Amino acid sequence: MKIVVLGAAAGGGLPQWNCGCVNCNDARAGRLRSSGQSSLAVSADGSRWSILNASPDIRQQMQDRPVLHPQGLRDSPVASVLVTNGDIDHIAGLLSLREQTPFDLFATAGIHEVLEGNRIFDALARDKVARCRVALDTPFALHDGLDAMLFAVPGKVPLFMEGETVDTGLIGEQTVGVRLSDGRSTAYYIPGCAHVPDDLLDRLSDADHLLFDGTLWDDDEMIRSGTGIKTGRRMGHIPISGPDGSMVRLTGLAANKTYIHINNTNPVWREDGAERAEVARQGWQVAHDGLEIVL
Repeated sequence: MKIVVLGAAAGGGLPQWNCGCVNCNDARAGRLRSSGQSSLAVSADGSRWSILNASPDIRQQMQDRPVLHPQGLRDSPVASVLVTNGDIDHIAGLLSLREQTPFDLFATAGIHEVLEGNRIFDALARDKVARCRVALDTPFALHDGLDAMLFAVPGKVPLFMEGETVDTGLIGEQTVGVRLSDGRSTAYYIPGCAHVPDDLLDRLSDADHLLFDGTLWDDDEMIRSGTGIKTGRRMGHIPISGPDGSMVRLTGLAANKTYIHINNTNPVWREDGAERAEVARQGWQVAHDGLEIVL
């Protein structure tokens, strides 16, 4: 199995268009790597590919990765797209894939309902793009040789669907993780997760590689930096650090581990920083656009 990180950042990317934080300014100046919004490409054979989450940056992300270039006049090696929730940074890129080339679109019934509730997504012609509704905990083929299974993780509804009261620990079809297997190795992709319950730890015990939500270093990062008014948990994302953060909760996992979906304010972007050194000591790497993982 081959995994290519198309985008390592959370919604807004790095730099974010309206942000003048230290990380964004350094990314604009070339002192930090820029990053597109969270998305993966995965393949069992290096020929046919599936995209996990269609970020708003998908056109440029595909342009930057020759394995995703067409091999004919009207062609694409992309067999399917899978979306893990209805957030804008994971579905908006579907609108850039509307040019009449077939692929399968996989999601839970709940996420398909989000797409069907907005007619702009009808731009994906139904005679070309098959809407494939996937039940939780039921394996299916993303493409020949690569199986996937979706499972619920704690999360919330998309931001644009929030009401006055928001449950950030919902368990259901609105936020899912993905188990990937080619019959030889197993990877998990969980770009959004509000906390790590014991049953999730049990599920991940067979992982060879885990790509996990690294949105914020600590829960009040955005409040403290003056870039937002919400904690990470209020946004549905467990922080990396702290006694109940993801680094501690996942410390016993034997898999190789990569943080992805990283907010522009997160200090782990800084390769010479104490936070990057700490995640490395705990056995993690930090994703970047173009990172290749071969299992």
